[in-house]
Amino acid sequence: MLRPALAGLALAAATLVVPGTATAKPAPAPVVVSDVTIPSVPLKELQSSIQDDRGVKLGGIGSGLFPASRSGEFWMVTDRGPNGQPTVAGEKRRTFPIPEFAPAIARVSTRFGVEVKQWIPITGRSGRPVTGMSNQAGHDELPYTWDGLTKLGYNPSGVDTEDVVVDRHGDFWLVDEYSPSLIHVSPKGRVIARYVPQGLNLTGADYPVKDVLPGILSLRPQNRGFEGLAINGNTLYLAVQSPLQNPTKAVGDVSRTARILTFDIRRGRVTGEYAYQFEDITTFDPSYNGDQSQMKISGLAHVAGDRILVDERTDKVAHVYEINLAKAKNLLGGRYDRTSTTPSLEALTDLTQVRPAPKTLVADLSKVAPTLPGKVEGLAILDPRTIVVANDNDFGLGEFGTDGRLVDSGVKSRIVTIKLPKPLH
Repeated sequence: MLRPALAGLALAAATLVVPGTATAKPAPAPVVVSDVTIPSVPLKELQSSIQDDRGVKLGGIGSGLFPASRSGEFWMVTDRGPNGQPTVAGEKRRTFPIPEFAPAIARVSTRFGVEVKQWIPITGRSGRPVTGMSNQAGHDELPYTWDGLTKLGYNPSGVDTEDVVVDRHGDFWLVDEYSPSLIHVSPKGRVIARYVPQGLNLTGADYPVKDVLPGILSLRPQNRGFEGLAINGNTLYLAVQSPLQNPTKAVGDVSRTARILTFDIRRGRVTGEYAYQFEDITTFDPSYNGDQSQMKISGLAHVAGDRILVDERTDKVAHVYEINLAKAKNLLGGRYDRTSTTPSLEALTDLTQVRPAPKTLVADLSKVAPTLPGKVEGLAILDPRTIVVANDNDFGLGEFGTDGRLVDSGVKSRIVTIKLPKPLH
């Protein structure tokens, strides 16, 4: 176990200039109160069915973050597992160094050091792990072995999980990037149902599949399906990571409009769909030279009513915003759910008629914690003055040696607790 380390960070505070005075007073700023590192456990110790973990250790666990019942404990979730994208024979290929890896839900304690208290692999109806493999040809990337030389088979049960919440009955709900989909999971890790876009025709899965989500969601960019999830009683909030490629990739890559949905757990159906407007990357993160496609939503957390926090980021910069869906227009089932609509929601430059959710900046994490690693994906609320974030370190994937063993990137998985200058409520 590792002891939590308080972050010794130089915190940047905004300056408040008061007219008529000779001095300036610093405005209150968010403050890091805890910064802890998750232990690097060999994957084979967590999943005994792995034949060879190729030197890969626990990681990717910051894809989701949700407070557990005990203080100082969190539910977290891995994504699909270690994966890479080397260029082989002139093309980028999606590799799965450990194809038998089972995405898992973990309960992590930070109370007396950092410890993984519970590890729950996600399984199908048969009891076998679902794996994180691509689902179907034509919709998902062709999977390859670690070196990108040998093709692997598709698995319709595979999931690329990205966020987790727990409902009042103790069941887990997860979001997935492949379909994109919403996944209902029992406390023991068995998939109860997977909700996918209409018309996807996902067959052969080791669990029930229900095609109740708007079909247009199938136009998500590769690896940019659902990434954020929050819960309020029987209502789930789901965020698509990036603008849809609607009607084309070229339109999606420059669009600043993403979609956030609401889902009723009791009725098992979508109840709302709302526009979310990204910031302009030229000012948000100038290092990407205006490439708007680098903007993403990677985490949600419920505040109160229809107010939620949104983790909007690039791989280098992350801001937390508060939005209010009660003041946004519900677009569900309307013209913007049809691919025939011109211009599409993603192509609109004037969003007056679709009324995106208004947003307010809560924290610029790059200023609050300058040493925070990239890819901040997990977001949780502890109390009205305290938020917690976690990063996805991609399992430390760097390069693989000629022996097939990982040369670790050295990036660690961390959980950072931040005190806000004023309460959210």
